[in-house]
Amino acid sequence: MPKKYSILAAFLFCAQVFLACTESNPPFPTEGIGESRPIQEEATKPDSTQKEATKPDSIQKETTNPDSTEGSTKLFTGFDERNALHTYISGNDSGELFSGRLYLDFPADSFLTKFELGDIVTVAINGYDTLEMPVAEASGDVPIAWFVLSAISGSNSLLLTMHNGELAEVLGITDVKTPVEVIVSMKDKGGFKFGLEMLNVQYMGVYTENYPTLSIEEFANFREVRTTGMGKNKLYRSSSPIDPGLGRNLKVDSLAKEAGVATFINLADTENSARSFRDFDSSYYASQNAIFLALPVEFFSRPFEEGLAKGFRYMIEHEGPYLVHCTYGMDRTGFSIAILEALMGATTEEIQADYAKTFSNYYYVTDGTQTILNGQQVDFFKAVVLRNLKVVYRARGIDIPDTGNIDWASATEKYLEKYGLTPEEISALKEKLK
Repeated sequence: MPKKYSILAAFLFCAQVFLACTESNPPFPTEGIGESRPIQEEATKPDSTQKEATKPDSIQKETTNPDSTEGSTKLFTGFDERNALHTYISGNDSGELFSGRLYLDFPADSFLTKFELGDIVTVAINGYDTLEMPVAEASGDVPIAWFVLSAISGSNSLLLTMHNGELAEVLGITDVKTPVEVIVSMKDKGGFKFGLEMLNVQYMGVYTENYPTLSIEEFANFREVRTTGMGKNKLYRSSSPIDPGLGRNLKVDSLAKEAGVATFINLADTENSARSFRDFDSSYYASQNAIFLALPVEFFSRPFEEGLAKGFRYMIEHEGPYLVHCTYGMDRTGFSIAILEALMGATTEEIQADYAKTFSNYYYVTDGTQTILNGQQVDFFKAVVLRNLKVVYRARGIDIPDTGNIDWASATEKYLEKYGLTPEEISALKEKLK
């Protein structure tokens, strides 16, 4: 591969994001790809890495209920004796959310006198839900699918948001005609400081020489899934076997051929975009079964759920071995593979180890050479997948215990039924993967 290769951006999100259901190849800068660079999220909204937009300065902080028919009713906004913040979700004169987003009617600088970036807070939204989330500046400062309280110094409001997706939609908040009180209290002082530091290790290279200690399989992020319950030579995962943007596709395509992969589940591309990649027609990939789902990187969204259900049905209808991939084989693939591992009876530790392996295969390339992630950094990514499974399942009414052994198989069967898969389809999928 030449040292100067322009990588074309294909979409977004996150923005957040992640996000249309079209092709979702992550954007890359147009400089030479020989340089190590921060890895881009597999997002679908173009502003996924930008700081959250704040409420327009022309919107004044309201301290009364604008819809009251009996005069202005004072609403308490401020800190109580426990330093918990009491405030309200802002809306316009008609009670509609500003831009459909959850702005809190409190200045960021005042908030930051009691809380700091990197704290983890409990956010109780009266009548809806109680969530835990880090305090950060932008949604891109937290992993995909995480909630975040965005506090940007100088802003006249705070924002409750998420990385790839709209939190208002997840919670079902459509208006604030009746004032919606929000109480923000401290959960873990500085509990996400390390998470913010992890932004500094999220760099990757595109040449094998950037990774002198990795095997070709590791460089390609290609591996067989062998967690508990999964049959031998049944399921594989990888980065894209067809997208040349990462410099790994030819290696993945060759490894897939060697493994005898018969069916590809492409989470990233439309069929047209996939066929437009250089050398697609001559690839092993092109001679096998493939479905092109172009999923948004929004794990809570209906388009993601419906698309993934379509992919699982395609697996039922076609023979394995199967290979699931997106662009990096990281976010959409990581979450989808975790679901299949859970369905087949994997332990929490197995799911976490497989998920984190991808980040060990990519991250921390500086001055042209990868530094192996240490144990604390790997543990950070293990925590990401566990949190994502729990909160996404919970959003569909399936609670996962915080302690003890988790029956992932039963929980995942219930979750897939929420996707619309029938018990018969779920059984058939399990048979294919045994």
